[in-house]
Amino acid sequence: MIRKKAQAILNALDCPDGELSILIVNDSRIEALNEQYFNRDGPTNVISFPMREGIFTNITPQLLGDVVISVETAYREGINAEISVEERFMQLLIHGILHLFGYDHETTEQEALKMKKKSEELNKLIEI
Repeated sequence: MIRKKAQAILNALDCPDGELSILIVNDSRIEALNEQYFNRDGPTNVISFPMREGIFTNITPQLLGDVVISVETAYREGINAEISVEERFMQLLIHGILHLFGYDHETTEQEALKMKKKSEELNKLIEI
């Protein structure tokens, strides 16, 4: 199911041949990654590692990057939002993939709104 949904997201983003890895981890693992790569304390729900940035992007242009999702955080957030863990997981997958395509919600409010709109559009497309 995850592979099929990820492919639908890539198709909708006009990148059907894009390659990405999806790593599903627990809170302690994502917390370690969050600290190591972003100097942030505590677990988070999703982290993306884009591969389309830097001087070597032309070597493997179809390689988009990695999306790491904490299933424990997805579970808690799903309960808090009164949605299924599957639905929350898919929201996080969309969020992570959009980061691989350069979407960013932390720079400006305009960019955050653009990312939110695209997230909602993709979520409707793959609704479970």
